[in-house]
Amino acid sequence: MGQDLDSGIPRWAVVSAVAAPITIIGTWTLAASLQDDGYDPVRDTLSWLATQAAVAPRLGACGFALTGIAHIVTAVGLRPVPRAGRLMLGLGGLATVGVALLPTDRTHTAHMGAAGVAFVAMATWPAVARDAAGLGRMAPWSGAVAASGMSVMLGWYWLELQALIPGQGARKGLAERIVAVAQSLWPLAVVLAVRAEPGSGPTERAAAAVAASVRATRPRWEWSPWWARARA
Repeated sequence: MGQDLDSGIPRWAVVSAVAAPITIIGTWTLAASLQDDGYDPVRDTLSWLATQAAVAPRLGACGFALTGIAHIVTAVGLRPVPRAGRLMLGLGGLATVGVALLPTDRTHTAHMGAAGVAFVAMATWPAVARDAAGLGRMAPWSGAVAASGMSVMLGWYWLELQALIPGQGARKGLAERIVAVAQSLWPLAVVLAVRAEPGSGPTERAAAAVAASVRATRPRWEWSPWWARARA
């Protein structure tokens, strides 16, 4: 039950891939709406929403935790994807859960470490998951392009966080949100691409393997009676 025979991806993995962006965007939007006028989504980070200084910090923490769990579930269900890519996605999800459990106002160093692992893992897993034949309807180079784009976004966020560019970090909240949205959407994009590819499920792959084996073992000559050969 719950298995999509056309793609090899369980339906619960599709649900988790859809849930990740909805959860992270929904919780930060709701949590930000509860704050007073001093909170600026363009300037202030998502991590602040999970601190004791925020209104409803548990809501901000739940957003990180549920998103991380969704990524872990998706990683388990992405069976057509190379294992190294799935492990990297799972690591990103696990580190995101760590961000929720380690609020920055209590354990700043640990929080930053977990956030760093999460951001880097989520930015690089598309390249690690690259398949020479492509993933579903995705071209073989699409993972590298996605990883490069998210790495550039992540670099921008780091520069904003360190106040190394004009504005002195005035857009670090915006930069973080752009990175978070991109990283939460890519697993869903991979799921949809694999599901859209006809004949990518385990049944079709097994049938193709059997057909290839039969062709390889088929004799290259055909028997004919001696009189037919004599006439030739």
